[in-house]
Amino acid sequence: MAAVFDRIAIIGVGLIGGSIARAARETGAAGDVVLFDRDTAALKRAGEIGFGRAAATIEDAVRDADAVFHCVPVGAMAAVAAEIAPELSPDTVVSDVGSVKESVAKVLGAALPGVHVIPAHPVAGTEKSGPDAGFASLFKGRWCIITPPPRADATMVERLSQFWQRLGSKVDLMDATHHDRVLAVTSHLPHLIAYSIVGTASDLEEVTKSEVIKYSAGGFRDFTRIAASDPVMWRDVFLTNRGAVLEMLGRFTEDLTALQRAIRWGDGDTLMREFTRARTIRKAIIDAGQDSASVNFGRNTTKAEE
Repeated sequence: MAAVFDRIAIIGVGLIGGSIARAARETGAAGDVVLFDRDTAALKRAGEIGFGRAAATIEDAVRDADAVFHCVPVGAMAAVAAEIAPELSPDTVVSDVGSVKESVAKVLGAALPGVHVIPAHPVAGTEKSGPDAGFASLFKGRWCIITPPPRADATMVERLSQFWQRLGSKVDLMDATHHDRVLAVTSHLPHLIAYSIVGTASDLEEVTKSEVIKYSAGGFRDFTRIAASDPVMWRDVFLTNRGAVLEMLGRFTEDLTALQRAIRWGDGDTLMREFTRARTIRKAIIDAGQDSASVNFGRNTTKAEE
């Protein structure tokens, strides 16, 4: 099967960038994969693993590329785009993997006029980071949301869609603003809550003399797993999607207050109603193939207890 893109450039060789490189080579979605990362140790490691050909400079990486993927924190995309602009041809597709889309579309569009800027968000990942964290099957069965600008070239949008489908993703098209509101509640708010709860536990840890960590139950362990995600990436997410996050945080605060009131007044009916509704949503996520119903969410028990 012919490659979707003859040559792609991946800027940033962490979990997502590394996984794109591995999957593109394994599936033949790209004929040639060129890599660049400002972290020379990470770039060297990516080359050793076999992600693709490491470029000495960012200009060398994107020159003659049919598609360029920004796999850097959203706060760094404007600077990266400005650097590569002189090397791109009008036929180049420039995309990204960030979980915020409206601000990314604006900065990339402003820095790269005349180029096919088509933002995207593969809704996949782990709490791991770095080149060794990447794996080819990361995107299989997961959604990739593409948010084309209003006047995007339909042929290029279809081509990018085909690329992600070759990597194993299910592709959906969405307006950037709508994407940011959806992800604010499904991804950004849960991470914010996780960081907050782990921070609270850290404060209590000093009071209880190690009992919080010693007796951590599965729920708290899952929160710490989420909170282990890259802090630079999540700082940028919250700063660039602040409007949607604050809106969802306000709604969450109101709902949390309602539960607090139910507990205070012994309102078991309200608690049962809300807990049952949440359980139904969890079942729908499993039925949609977005998680596993197996014990411990399918994770290796030994590793989960480490």
